[in-house]
Amino acid sequence: MTIYMKKTSLLAKIGLIITVVIVISSCNAIKRVPEGKKLLIDNTILVDSIAPKDPRVKNLLVQQPNNRILTVPVGLHFYNLARPHRDSIYLKWMQENPKGLERRNKILSEKQTIQLGQGLVDFNNWIKRTGEEPAILEYDDITKSKERLRAWYWNQGWFNTEVSHEVIDSDKKQRAEVVYTINKHQAYKVDSIKARISSPLVDSLYRAHLKDQLIKTGEQYYTPDFNAERDRLMTLFRNNGVYYMEKEFIKFEGDTVKTNHKANIAVIIGDREIKVADSIIEKPFLIHKISKINVFPDYEEAMEGRIPDTTRFKDVNIIRYGERKYRNFVLADAIFFHEGDIYRDIDRDRTFNRITELKSFFTPSIRLEVDPADSTGVNLIANILLTSKKKFFLKNSAETTHSNIQALGIGLNSSLVIRNLFQGSELLDINFRGSIGASADGASGDSRFFDLQEYGADARLSFPRLFFPVKTEKLIPKYMSPSTNFSVGFVSQTNIGLDKTSFNSILSYRWKPKPTNTSRFDLINAQYVRNLDPGDFFNVYNSTYNSLNTVAEDLNINNPIYLNDDNNLSIPDGTSLFTRDVLNGSITTTSDQRETVRNIEERRDRLTQNNLIVSTSYNWIRNTQKGLYDDDYSLLSIRVESAGNVLAGITSLVGEPTNSDGNRTAFGVEYSQYAKTEIDYIKHWQLFSNNVFAIRAFGGIAIPYGNSDNIPFTRSFFGGGPNDNRAWQAYELGPGSTGGINDFNEANMKLAFNGEYRFTITGSFKGALFVDAGNIWNVLDNEDNPDAQFKGLADLSTISVGSGFGIRYDFGFFVLRLDTGFKTFNPALEEGRRWFKEIKIPKAVFNVGINYPF
Repeated sequence: MTIYMKKTSLLAKIGLIITVVIVISSCNAIKRVPEGKKLLIDNTILVDSIAPKDPRVKNLLVQQPNNRILTVPVGLHFYNLARPHRDSIYLKWMQENPKGLERRNKILSEKQTIQLGQGLVDFNNWIKRTGEEPAILEYDDITKSKERLRAWYWNQGWFNTEVSHEVIDSDKKQRAEVVYTINKHQAYKVDSIKARISSPLVDSLYRAHLKDQLIKTGEQYYTPDFNAERDRLMTLFRNNGVYYMEKEFIKFEGDTVKTNHKANIAVIIGDREIKVADSIIEKPFLIHKISKINVFPDYEEAMEGRIPDTTRFKDVNIIRYGERKYRNFVLADAIFFHEGDIYRDIDRDRTFNRITELKSFFTPSIRLEVDPADSTGVNLIANILLTSKKKFFLKNSAETTHSNIQALGIGLNSSLVIRNLFQGSELLDINFRGSIGASADGASGDSRFFDLQEYGADARLSFPRLFFPVKTEKLIPKYMSPSTNFSVGFVSQTNIGLDKTSFNSILSYRWKPKPTNTSRFDLINAQYVRNLDPGDFFNVYNSTYNSLNTVAEDLNINNPIYLNDDNNLSIPDGTSLFTRDVLNGSITTTSDQRETVRNIEERRDRLTQNNLIVSTSYNWIRNTQKGLYDDDYSLLSIRVESAGNVLAGITSLVGEPTNSDGNRTAFGVEYSQYAKTEIDYIKHWQLFSNNVFAIRAFGGIAIPYGNSDNIPFTRSFFGGGPNDNRAWQAYELGPGSTGGINDFNEANMKLAFNGEYRFTITGSFKGALFVDAGNIWNVLDNEDNPDAQFKGLADLSTISVGSGFGIRYDFGFFVLRLDTGFKTFNPALEEGRRWFKEIKIPKAVFNVGINYPF
């Protein structure tokens, strides 16, 4: 949601007054610093007399100074607004001001007075939580910081590191900084690596894979390399049958005595330790095999003492205690163990993940136990215990919305989920949604307050396997979590745009070749969009109407067949007649006026025509993010799409004749034909103090051909908005240097680049500084405005640049975002005035968004 503020001087003044009040009322930074204590204002680290290059070193310090924005500790000042003991202050006031309390009780009840006091206490506590309490210098924390610094460099091979500190008092009262001085001395290198492994089978495995060893002789000692080597050995052993191997059994010893700064490393792996009664005995590790696989698909019913029914399918024993809910192959295909195979952790993990992905069961339990029939203790029985989720799940939700075209919107959603529909762990999700809204300016002409309506429904059926005409097991094995999804849906809109009805159907396949990689192939993505009220075009696209009406005014049109009571072109009859008569020569115009009318008519015809899009696409995504709170990752998405080729082949084969425009139709509608590709790259770097620098680069192009000379509106690109270039409203930017002359500006080529530095202001309040660049252009389509076209690299000079700042509040489960953007380089202005001419509050664009833009 973007709001363009044309008159914001009053808002700016109010903000300035509030800021001044806060600064004046809490400008004493040491207001809450106890007597005899000092406020830590800075930390300085010197490593061999210079500042460390790695920003992570500063994060090692236990105590950090208060965060600052433009040298001002905003969080600290906000914290200082709070009273140390607000509850006792209010109680004291009630005790010492009986008359004031009596007057208050005449207005409020005693209960309300108590609630008021509690509200003041709660607000005071919120200020404390949101603000940042003073960073009081503590010598115990200095000692801990020195130990952390020493350990950091020790782990990188500087075993003789020395760390000292000095507290330097500031010229200002009760303030000090700490300077840490680090002398690393000479680093140690790995000289030799020897193994002392007690179990012969483990020793054989170790030596067979020495080529994969991560510790190298001659390289500087680095503890993370040893941790990685331990993880490698653990994975190696556990994936080769050594079921009882644990990380703590893998140890490293280093001899550095009189070695001239060299470390002689020993890899030590003892025998397995087994507790028997009160004693510990040691036995060599064995390589274990899977002798039996038992699956309990309804384990909760087994607890009720029912008699089991066992079915043997392939090499899996399916033990049921109730009715048969799942087909045998569904359960067997989710299991990666096989009888007689060596135990592997990877098979256990894949089994766990695959069962979870079926979405029919709660978290599975996989238990392995020694086979009592095997006297050698080598064989293991795999018991897989499952508990089914409820077959039906109904969810209802409501929401309120606000946007540029909708002053108030109320929506209702209802979703019904049916699990295991055909006993193959299929998932059917049926969704119904509807909303009503009040138009922002009453432009719909409807007298009702809630004059906008939208309703729709869709159904998605998911299969945990691939349904494809040819076998895909070798190309996409089951460990890649393949799935097939089929969905159908429709949406109907009234008084929104041109009152559209849209139908869609998608058949897609999804799989994960690697934990970080995802592939999606849409075999069929069909969409039919029907405009129910094309005659309302000029009411919806006001800028286009104004351009056409200006031509009529310049021609001094006064014939009433064209005009309404205000002597403007009437909609839709007057606009249609005027356009027809200009283009057929009945009205004399200049060449420029005729060209303007022709362009308007082409745009009207394009945006009001019904669309039939049948496409095929492939999307490859690589995402290295390890969790929701991982702020150091990258994401690369590449998508290619082709539309209309199947319909072109069918209509050509059956001899479908072309229409008056020279295009073929399917079901009476001109189908779209184009090729499209998109590349999206996102990178986050986590810096010191949990600050993050994030970038995004996007490029996309869609080329029409064959049956089309333009791209459908729903598949084109636009610029601006809270997740794009935040100095422009959505659809306001471009194309090229045209200056957003239309109400909804779109094109078939786009470049976008974003950079954002995110930091903590105080508590849950976050801040950001950003720069956005990019634009949209027309290329190889029917647009003939040279200012909108991309003809070569020289047109990159019309890339717009926006910059600004943002304030965010982190609620934990979502982030509320307010970003303020300024047009830093506006290619729509004349040359010489494009840079920095619109960096002023009245020209600012305010963007409200949920969560981060990228």
